[in-house]
This record gives sequence, structure tokens and C-alpha cells, in this order.
Amino acid sequence: MEELIIYHNGECSKSRGALELAQEENIPHKLRWYLAEPLSREELTKLLSKLGLPPSAVIRKNEPVYRELFEVKTLTEEAWLDALVQYPVLLERPIAEKGSRAVIARPAEKLLELR
Repeated sequence: MEELIIYHNGECSKSRGALELAQEENIPHKLRWYLAEPLSREELTKLLSKLGLPPSAVIRKNEPVYRELFEVKTLTEEAWLDALVQYPVLLERPIAEKGSRAVIARPAEKLLELR
């Protein structure tokens, strides 16, 4: 059976909400603490494919690193992918993945689509 993976940042209330929902619904899951264990370029490419989104669509524009380094720049999708690998804090959260599908769990209930 495929397990739900929650790409988790414990300091984020939305991420904590997705985790709490998975626990409340007794959905088997594991956490990927993506700031401590960043995704490789290959992992990120696969995840984006499952989301059906380009790298630019999962950029957190409120992060200080975005405002400092990227706000006034026009980047290609490849460059955004490089930025996500280098600065994992830019990755939208929480993301839930199960098998060949993934969702941005905002609101947290979106992760229920992966049951």
C-alpha cells in the first residue's frame, strides 16, 4: 500500500494542520522534513510532475529570501527549479504525495483527495 508523504515544516501552521488532519483521519503517513532533508533536483522534478505544476507555481513569495534575491528577477522554469533546490524554504507547503499523485494541502482537507 502506498503511504502518504507530507512535506512538512513544523514551524508552519498550515503544515501542522495537514499533519493533524492526517492523524485525526488515521491516514498512514510519513513526514519529510524538507528543510532538514532538502529534495534533490530529481525528487523535486518528480514531485512537480505529480502536482502538474511548473516550479514557478510553488514559490513562496512572502519568504525573505524571495524578496531579497528573486522578487525583481524574471527566471526561467529551470532557474526556478535551481532556486528551489538551493533554497528549500521557497517551496510552497504543505505538499502531500501518495503514489503518482500530489497536492498542495491548502486547505489541509485537500490531502484527503489522496486517500
